[in-house]
Amino acid sequence: MAVIEILLPKMGESVAEATITKFVVNAGEQTEADEPLVEIATDKVDSEVPAPEDGTLVEWLVQEGDVVAVGQAIAKFEIDGD
Repeated sequence: MAVIEILLPKMGESVAEATITKFVVNAGEQTEADEPLVEIATDKVDSEVPAPEDGTLVEWLVQEGDVVAVGQAIAKFEIDGD
């Protein structure tokens, strides 16, 4: 099982950062691919960051309320192995 970092995705040309508004999944919880992990907000749009694959959220690297740069690691995620 591989552990990867979840990065804050790019959300548009002029969006450089987002605020972490709510954790949907807690550390240690399993989730499925494309299920939301966290809710984020920018000055233009509110969005969610989905799980990349089936797996377990290992730990959050940020806190609710943090302002995070696009491309910054926000969580560690363990991908389920076959």
